[in-house]
Order: sequence, then structure tokens, then C-alpha cells
Amino acid sequence: MLRYNFKYELRLLLRSRWIQILSLILLVLFGFSTFNGIEKVAKRKSDISIAKQQVQESDEAMLKLLDSVERGLPVSASSWTIPTSPMAVGNYHPRVAAMEPKPMAFVATGQADLFTHYIKPTVSGDDFALNFTEMTSPVQLLFGSFDLAFVIVYLLPLLIIAFTYNVLSAEKEQGSLRLLASQPISIRKWVFQKLILRFFWLSVLVTLSMLIVFLLVGTETFEWGGIVSLLGLTLSYMLIWFALAFLVNLFVGTSAKNAVSLIMLWVIFVLLTPSVINQLANTLYPMPSRTLMINEMREHKAEATKRQDEILDNFLRDHPEYAINDSTQSRNFYHSYMASQKVVKEALEPIVDTYEQQLHKQQKWAKKLQWFSPAIVVQESLNQLAGTSTADYESYRNQVIGFAETWRNHLMTYLYNNKPFAQQDYPSLPNFQFSYIANATIGLSVLVLLLIAGALLAFGFAVQGRLQKRGLLSN
Repeated sequence: MLRYNFKYELRLLLRSRWIQILSLILLVLFGFSTFNGIEKVAKRKSDISIAKQQVQESDEAMLKLLDSVERGLPVSASSWTIPTSPMAVGNYHPRVAAMEPKPMAFVATGQADLFTHYIKPTVSGDDFALNFTEMTSPVQLLFGSFDLAFVIVYLLPLLIIAFTYNVLSAEKEQGSLRLLASQPISIRKWVFQKLILRFFWLSVLVTLSMLIVFLLVGTETFEWGGIVSLLGLTLSYMLIWFALAFLVNLFVGTSAKNAVSLIMLWVIFVLLTPSVINQLANTLYPMPSRTLMINEMREHKAEATKRQDEILDNFLRDHPEYAINDSTQSRNFYHSYMASQKVVKEALEPIVDTYEQQLHKQQKWAKKLQWFSPAIVVQESLNQLAGTSTADYESYRNQVIGFAETWRNHLMTYLYNNKPFAQQDYPSLPNFQFSYIANATIGLSVLVLLLIAGALLAFGFAVQGRLQKRGLLSN
């Protein structure tokens, strides 16, 4: 019977032009979304490359200026920008702290349209005020980016619904259901076989479409291990929607009701559940007022400015390593300013920590409840695969803050020891190297999705449907 169903289903799909139409639609969707994602990644790489090129040119100019100063030649530069001053180096010649994209970054935009991908920390900047956001079109944020993740999470289920909603109801409406019921196979097994065969053909089309698009675009930027993970997530997500279609075909009835029921499930799992989880997180763990936090920061800064001399004395007393050359005898603006900045940072740490703790609680809450929606699981996994997840950007932020502290401490040694910066000190300047966090949850996500799909299919076989109660299904 399975062999007959295989041949019959293939002929039916070819005659109805479902395979041809789906092939064209999938090629267009995957092609456009992949091209769009690659363009965004190229723009990101270009921005980082330009920033690094600017730093390189700035460093070349700095070394030439240092060479002229060390030779005693006249220079046409403002005194406060001459790089013999460590603060001039730290403020006017910062390093680029860049977040280079992963090979699979084209798959999902994730948080990439909300956060910038490179920062130039300066010695006089505030760690808590480092700007990690970028101006983005509110219209784009409202509708999102048309990337591969959008096609897989939002559009692919709609294609599956259109492909499967009337597998059984069409037979009933055409009057051939009673003839099928007389065959030596239960209707549930017959529906299951038809859906599995459609899943097989759609899986082949999806896999081939993706591979064709990737090969046409170019494989030098891709990671084949990542492509295997992408296909695994996509196929397991598709299987869940086929399992839902199996249940709806058995227990609902007419084609119209089936279509409405599947669309309702799509709305619940793809749109409603993520919104509800987000609102619950905001309600249970409300964020402190950012405006009040900024005002409190300003108050601490103003108070520290009034007490700069006292703060500097206390700072040098607590850090004798910075007073080796008796820097108190040649104080300048930066001696007091850097010491006051350190005090302000220590005073503001509890305020910033409170804000970040609430944010982490929200994220932890959302992560716990993500299993209620397969769409959230797949979206988060694709973000991890692309290196654009919330955790990736949080890791980037922490690494940049750590590098900013290293950059500041390195040059403060020159400042408080009254040691001028020289050409020979240039190679020892710290550089930033970003490393992505290890994401080992993609395999777990695939396993959970497969278990959910298996449970839905098992439920369809274990529970009697309304059609069987009417005597239309054989055991």
C-alpha cells in the first residue's frame, strides 16, 4: 500500500503542479533572503574594515609625529594631541573593538539591526556609557528583516499549511472517503502515509533549493557544518507542522475548518506565544527607569568633579604604584579626571548592576518558556548559528568593557608615572580580539523538536477521532 501511495501521491503532485510551484516559490524565497542576508553581512564587514583602516592610518600619522618629536623637529599639531601624552594616545588613537561576523551570519539578522559591531573605547570614556546601539529605521524594526530565518520560521509553515490542510477532507468532499475506508488500511495510516510522503518531497525541495542557492551565491563564505545544522533545524521544524496537519486532518473536518484551524495554530505558536512570553517577562521583572539611572549618573559625576583634588590624593594613596615618579608634583587635568572617573564608576556599579540583573532575569524567564513555541526555539537556534543572538551581543559587550579597562589601565601607568609615550611603546599597546561563546544547544533544539513532532503523531494514533466514531475509519 505504501508503494502504491508513493506512486499515486507523486503523480498527483506533479499533475496538480504543486511540486513545480513549490520549487519556484522556495527558490525565490531562499534566494532573495540569502542574498539579503549576505548583503547585510558584507555591509557589516565593510564598516569594520573601514574603521580598522582609519585606525591604521591614524597610527601611521602618530608614529611619524612621535618620530619628529623625538628628533626635536617642529610639529604643526595642537599640544593636547601630541602622542607623547598617553592620554592623547588613549583618546585620539583608540583600537577597534570589532565583532567579526560568523560564516553563517547571513542566516539570521537577530540582534544585528539593534547593536553596532565595533566600538573605539577611549581612556576618558565611561564603560557604562559605551554606546552599543545604532540608529535604525523604526519601520524596519517593526517589520523585521527578510532573512533566511524569517522565511523558515514565518513563511515555511504557511506553505506547509497550504500543502497539507485538505489531505483527508478533500477525499471526503469528493465522495471517495467511503471507498478508501473499504481498503485494508486504516484511514489514519493512509493520511499518515500521504503526509509523510509530502514531507519527504517538500524536504527534498527545501534541501535542494537551499543548496542550489548557496552554490550560486558562492560557498567560500559558508560553513558546511553550519549548513547541516541549518537543514536539521529546518526539517525538524517542518516535521512539527506536518504533525499538526496530521492531527487537524483527523479531528477537525472540512477543508475550510482545517485551513482556519492550522492558521490559528500558526498565529498562536508564531505570533501570540512569543508576544505573551515577552509581556510576562516585562510584567514579572520590570526594568528600572533608564532616565532616573542616567540622572543619578550625572549627579555622581558632578559631585566627583567638585572633589577631584581630594579624590586624586586618596587614589594615589591607595595606588602607590602610580606615584613612583612623584606625580603629585606635576598634576594636570587628567590626573584628577581619571581618578574621579574611577570613583564614579565604582559608585555607579550597583545602579548599573540592578538594571542589568533585571534584564538578565527577563532573558532567563523567556529562555525557560521558549519550549512552548517551536518558532521561538528555531529562531533562537538560528540566531545562535548566525552569531546574532542576545547572548552573543551580551558577550561582546562584556568583552569590550573588559578591553576598555585594559586599555585605560595600560595608559594610566604612563600618566601617573609622568612617563611620555614613545615609538618603542607602540608594539605593547593592547589589541582587542573577540571570541564567540560556545553554543551547544542547536543539537538539543533539534532533538526536542523531533520529540515534540513524535509526540503529536503518537497522539494522533492513540486518540480516537470524530471520523472513527462516525464509522468512517477502520481499525
